[in-house]
Amino acid sequence: MNNRILDHIEFPEDLRKLQVEQLPYLAKELRDFIINIVATKQGHLGASLGVVELTIALHYVFNTPEDLLIWDVGHQAYGHKILTGRKEIFDTNRQFKGLSGFPSRSESIYDAFGVGHSSTSISAALGMALASQLKGKNKQHIAVIGDASIASGMAFEGLNHAGVTNANLLIILNDNTIGIDPSVGALKQYLTNVKSGITNQDNIFEALNFNYSGPIDGHDINNLIEKLNYLKTIKGPKVLHVITKKGKGLKQAEDNQVVYHAPGKFNAITGEIIPKSSTEVKPPKYQDVFGYTIVKLAKQNKKIVGITPAMPTGCSLKYMMEEIPDRAFDVGIAEQHAVTLAAGMASQGLVPYCNIYSTFLQRAYDQVIHDVALQKLPVIFCLDRSGLVGEDGATHHGVFDISFLRCIPNLIVFAPRNEIELRNIMYTAQLGLDLPIAIRYPRGRGVTIDWKQPFKTIKIGIGVNLKQGKNIAVLSIGAISNNVTKAIDGLDVSHYDLRFIKPLDKKLLHSIFKTYQSVITVEDGVIKGGFGSSILEFASENNYSIPIKCLGIPDEFIEHGKIEELQEYLKLDSNNLNKIITQELLMFYR
Repeated sequence: MNNRILDHIEFPEDLRKLQVEQLPYLAKELRDFIINIVATKQGHLGASLGVVELTIALHYVFNTPEDLLIWDVGHQAYGHKILTGRKEIFDTNRQFKGLSGFPSRSESIYDAFGVGHSSTSISAALGMALASQLKGKNKQHIAVIGDASIASGMAFEGLNHAGVTNANLLIILNDNTIGIDPSVGALKQYLTNVKSGITNQDNIFEALNFNYSGPIDGHDINNLIEKLNYLKTIKGPKVLHVITKKGKGLKQAEDNQVVYHAPGKFNAITGEIIPKSSTEVKPPKYQDVFGYTIVKLAKQNKKIVGITPAMPTGCSLKYMMEEIPDRAFDVGIAEQHAVTLAAGMASQGLVPYCNIYSTFLQRAYDQVIHDVALQKLPVIFCLDRSGLVGEDGATHHGVFDISFLRCIPNLIVFAPRNEIELRNIMYTAQLGLDLPIAIRYPRGRGVTIDWKQPFKTIKIGIGVNLKQGKNIAVLSIGAISNNVTKAIDGLDVSHYDLRFIKPLDKKLLHSIFKTYQSVITVEDGVIKGGFGSSILEFASENNYSIPIKCLGIPDEFIEHGKIEELQEYLKLDSNNLNKIITQELLMFYR
């Protein structure tokens, strides 16, 4: 007979049949289940371990999916997925064609709202609560948000609106003092004081007309259930402040919360991260090229400052924060603020490198246009994680940046094909530009071992010829150029790296269109409005009529999977590119 409680839980209705006394045992089983799967399949570990008791309590007290539960970001939703009908397939989490790493409306009725970026849960839950009011529905609406995410401007906007409604909204503030990196800012200090019982300030949530409870131990499942049952009876907007420990139940994850946010493969018993077996020297990660280069440049140029919205480890600005802390700023989850802060600094003669993941820059689009480009302020945007990023999927792929940036006047857009080019454009930008520049580069490792070469200036708006051939010119942009190089090995075609999406190298393009009979463009961004579109526009404007084939991301959201798998699926890997280009080439020999 199987005595494991979790084996008998498929959906929350099964969970609600248990006695309260059984729930701590279920919590241990659920935590072990998450550890054992993530140890081999990888994923976001620490956040999910920290909310095991909270997850159980929420599904135990509330009538999900009738009651609506929204997880902010979704890094912490693994336990939720396991308890809501996905236990048997949880080992496919974040894998190609498998479960999404985040809550997704298309995946389960229990995923009330699709998430991936932070700070959306309060607004979404409030929208649902107001909708229930208008429809005369008596439902509970619960938003679980962390202390890092609630500091975001959007979260405050949601709080500000909710406080003047009588909406049936419960906000669970999951306070573990860390997002991906440790939380920062004045609100973080306020919450620290609240937990310590030393604050003399008015309660910020009560000041916004919320019924505030807490802080309470987020691992005390009995107390959680008691408090949640009580709050069900309270009308209007409410906040329950719970204290949790990220990585709870795995000592290494508790002690090293940044690394164990998403640790890769590890030993499920000991918790030790499994080292990569290969001892070969590998090219650096692009993020580290940025991190080491900005430190070197900043030591030479005292005007340089670094800015990141809550990603100092992820983008490697941490190196500058360690060596030159007074000129490196983590502003928390505040992309809009990061961009306009950079603009303010640039207006006063500083040289700001504003490092934001490509997908996160979408959240600061207005600021890029109005606060930077319109005023011609020479902010240097370093867009990490451009292109396909892998297992985090549709919410994190940086595939829209070329399209949404190239339409902005006064903005230079550059994509290095390797680490040396990234290093050199960073050097060039700080020498003095009259306009802002966006430098987009991918997640992961580059292709160059010996990348620390002497700095060289890159001339703005100039592309390069990488291979000379006949009939067909393949035009690429950024790191995807390396796939093209492999694809055309042995093929009699030309290959050009345009480097600049804006301004285009028009002199080079005129030469290409006068020389070749066909053009193929390759990019790791969306085709619509992307690099290929800019080439089509150039051809149309100049009355060139040769065939142009655009390869890139089609007009659909691309789900999760390893980058190599996704490139193969999209026919952007070297093998498929070889087949496509060969097919085009055969047309000239018929």
